[in-house]
Amino acid sequence: MPVLALLSAVFVVGIEQTVQWKYGATGIIGLLLLTIGIKAKNPAISSIGAVVLALLVAGPAL
Repeated sequence: MPVLALLSAVFVVGIEQTVQWKYGATGIIGLLLLTIGIKAKNPAISSIGAVVLALLVAGPAL
């Protein structure tokens, strides 16, 4: 079980660092809102986080 916890922690940190590198502070805020919303079972907060991440991934509309 500790090996599974260690692997999942490494995976989460890796995803977080990738988002930070590619999308900056706004990406981390979106990921944080999404995670908090899911853990708190609050669809409004998780939806806001998902929208922030989707807007970052989509980029500027030309």
